[in-house]
Amino acid sequence: QVQLVESGGGLVQAGGSLRLSCAASGGTFSRYGMGWFRQAPGKEREFVAAISWSGGLTYYAGSVKGRFTISRDNAKKTVLLQMNSLKPEDTAVYFCAAETSGRLIVVLRDYAYWGQGTQVTVAS
Repeated sequence: QVQLVESGGGLVQAGGSLRLSCAASGGTFSRYGMGWFRQAPGKEREFVAAISWSGGLTYYAGSVKGRFTISRDNAKKTVLLQMNSLKPEDTAVYFCAAETSGRLIVVLRDYAYWGQGTQVTVAS
């Protein structure tokens, strides 16, 4: 069983930055593809970014490309999401997720494990 715990959320002004962290325990982290998703009030959960097991491949939603960066440290069993130039529309609960094939996955239903989420609020 894999447990994922997100941290680093908070309140930030538009144009500011935050770095989210996801700590994993259990399972074999270095074999998993990892992703970040977000869910705004009244909206469906949506894909933000994904990274392959080695960190060699990354993929971003169009709305965050060029502003967000996903990375991972397999030795520390963590995945990070650096968020720059934040906008009010980035306000959401951000979730870390793990999938067991190690691939770059953007489809929500293909992720087997989820964290509880961390709130990000961007004030205008």
